[in-house]
Amino acid sequence: MVGLKSGGTNIALSDALDHVWGYGVSLDMTRRDLQGEMKKMGRPWEIGKAFERSGPVGPLHPVSDVGHPDHGRITLTVNDDLRQEGDLNQMIWKVPEMISYLSEYFELSAGDVIMAGTPSGVNAVERGDIMKASIDSIGVLTVKVV
Repeated sequence: MVGLKSGGTNIALSDALDHVWGYGVSLDMTRRDLQGEMKKMGRPWEIGKAFERSGPVGPLHPVSDVGHPDHGRITLTVNDDLRQEGDLNQMIWKVPEMISYLSEYFELSAGDVIMAGTPSGVNAVERGDIMKASIDSIGVLTVKVV
């Protein structure tokens, strides 16, 4: 997750990192059942992405402490079983690209948070599951599914 300290529109790729305040660990959950229903009915998928508690976030760590990480292990365990594993350098969209691209369509502002993709291994979770998401040099976020 990327937290912005400033924003704007049409931000140049070369200037994008100047807008970053810090980085954190977050989960961007999806209710695949609701998403599937909406697809079948030709409706927007928003309900499958914006349900209660669908985006737990950990603390943001300032760039002055963690820099602009472009590599580092990313993992997600569910009940201590490894479900997802990758590296920041494998992300399809790099942070400067995300900021620049999004600023073409939205006016970005200080305080905005951008959630950025995930390694392969997405799967369902159930009530009671304990998820631990971690990114090297950033931290760990532990969430219990309720």
